[in-house]
Amino acid sequence: MKLRYYTIPTAVLFILTAIVIGYFFPREVKFRYQFYEGKPWRYELLTAPSDFPIYKTEAEIKAERDSVLSNFEPYFRTNKTIETEEVEKLRTSYASLNNEQVTPAYMQYIEKSIVQLYKIGIVAYQELEDLKKDGYKGINLLENNIVESRYVSDLFTVRTAYEFILNNAPASLDKDILRTCNINNYLVENISFDQDMTDKVREDRLQSLSISNGMVQAGERIVDRGEIVDNHTYNILRSLKIVHESKTGGKQRQGFIFGGQFVLVFGIILCFWLYLWSFRPRILYSRKNTSFMLLCLLVSCLLTEICVSHNLFNVYILPYAIVPIVVRTFFDSRTALFIHLVITLICSLMVPYPHEFLLLQIVAGMVVTFSLRDLSDRSQLIRCAFFLYLSYTLSYLSMSVYLEGDPSKLNWLMLLYFGINFILLMFTYVLIYMLEKAFGYISTITLVELSNINTPLLKKLSEVAPGTFQHSLQVSSLASDAASKIGANAQLVRTGAMYHDIGKTTNPAFFTENQKNVNPHDQLTFEQSAQIIIGHVTEGVKLAEKASIPQAIIDFIRTHHGKGKAKYFYNMYKNKFPDKEIDEETFTYPGPNPFSKETGVLMMADSVEAASRSLTDITEENIKTLVNKIVDGQLADGLLKNTPLTFRDIEIVKNTFIEKLKIMYHTRISYPELKK
Repeated sequence: MKLRYYTIPTAVLFILTAIVIGYFFPREVKFRYQFYEGKPWRYELLTAPSDFPIYKTEAEIKAERDSVLSNFEPYFRTNKTIETEEVEKLRTSYASLNNEQVTPAYMQYIEKSIVQLYKIGIVAYQELEDLKKDGYKGINLLENNIVESRYVSDLFTVRTAYEFILNNAPASLDKDILRTCNINNYLVENISFDQDMTDKVREDRLQSLSISNGMVQAGERIVDRGEIVDNHTYNILRSLKIVHESKTGGKQRQGFIFGGQFVLVFGIILCFWLYLWSFRPRILYSRKNTSFMLLCLLVSCLLTEICVSHNLFNVYILPYAIVPIVVRTFFDSRTALFIHLVITLICSLMVPYPHEFLLLQIVAGMVVTFSLRDLSDRSQLIRCAFFLYLSYTLSYLSMSVYLEGDPSKLNWLMLLYFGINFILLMFTYVLIYMLEKAFGYISTITLVELSNINTPLLKKLSEVAPGTFQHSLQVSSLASDAASKIGANAQLVRTGAMYHDIGKTTNPAFFTENQKNVNPHDQLTFEQSAQIIIGHVTEGVKLAEKASIPQAIIDFIRTHHGKGKAKYFYNMYKNKFPDKEIDEETFTYPGPNPFSKETGVLMMADSVEAASRSLTDITEENIKTLVNKIVDGQLADGLLKNTPLTFRDIEIVKNTFIEKLKIMYHTRISYPELKK
């Protein structure tokens, strides 16, 4: 079910990417001339080969259509029989009426008013509202094939017509008596919207618009070499190109070209999809990760297309190596190299010298792979960019000498292009920061910066809660070592461990490691103490969010106790009140439980390190017993069931903890006194 949920949307994203790249792909130009508005004409004198119209631009046609539609008024049709029927009905009702108060004056006024209203027009309320909503000022009223104009503001609905009769009655007539005459019975909508006529007239007016605004005669001078192509000349050239392509069937051929390019591009992108499906399903089944990968692919290809089509600058100025650097920073080397190969293959179909481009870019991708194993500081990026510059330079020089056999024919300007490429690669550091904010990723660079103990949160932790700070350092050492042994992200665990207890800075004295001689819990109930202890999780999350700590680190704060219990106060309560019903939620952490290898390792390390401080007799056997008891208890409570940790991973973690604790608590030999 999960596979079906993710595969369909991500597959659509791959197809859309192929379509967009194929659409913007440079295609063969059927018109022999290339021209740009505001640029000089680079060819010889051009004259019109035959008569042809000067076609209006899409913007001009749209403006004229909008002008026609803005002045257009819809058509309504009058039903004359309604007026006759309703007046006759009024007279019949009056003849049978035995009310002495309703004198002939009343009926004459009502009949006269009804006739007047029907002549102006009574329309349905919704139709009148639609007219006002669409901004129409007037309508065309059809009666016996004769059109009359009416202002929308003059039209009546049944309700406003009734109010009109009452409000405009002569002073000699009593309105209360008028209300008893059931005037509503004789008010019916007599005009209605004529959809067919409206559509027909609107279409006729649009069809009457001309698509051209002039003619060019055969032999007429159009433009000569060196002349600036102004707006008028540009429209003439564009019209000549349209006429030329329509005569040569260029559009159909363009369709075939687009089809071939799409199949080729889609085939290359399909290979990337198959790679992710076979080796990186966790990337493929994540919309965020898939969108990021395809965005890197799309932007690289579009920049290449723009550069080549408009001849803006040399294509080697574009820093293609940024993509594998960024992908390597957030994911892994194999994926970085593969997406670089995909980009290189697609872009090689656009550039003038595809074989040279392929060679240089493939070498650059391999250099990134082995020179940037992990981007954790600026010096690594500078070193990688320097190696890339060397690889570009040596590859180009050696290939040129091999092909030309003459060093004098080398294009030394290429070294300048490679130098600009080197400078642009320096912006990768800034780009990584922007991508972290946009996609919610966290890089090793950020992790290293966050783990600096001089950051505001960690500095405050070391000053306000020194015991907790030392505990965090020990947990960081334990957890990162264990994480590296099972293939988890050691740097992520190390940084997460540094922040997992920052919530204790709110009430540091309530935690054992920060206490001196006074324990404030002695004055509180077990429930109150448990809530304060549990509260360090929610307080930590608040502090981290306020400091804009990445979500990946906040996850360690939320999960380092999972949905476990504050065991000390929980057990104390149970022992003191064995027969009393206990509120489990009061003593339970909010969670959630750990859901990754890294958060699972931190939970185990946190509990083991805290418990190890209570050991009085520190021996290898006691340490081993303690570690097994803590970790097995967490397994039994189901706190680690959502993590991808295997039993083998947990055994490795246990053994790592035991070895590390033995070293951390080793005894020193006593130095002998010097005999005098």
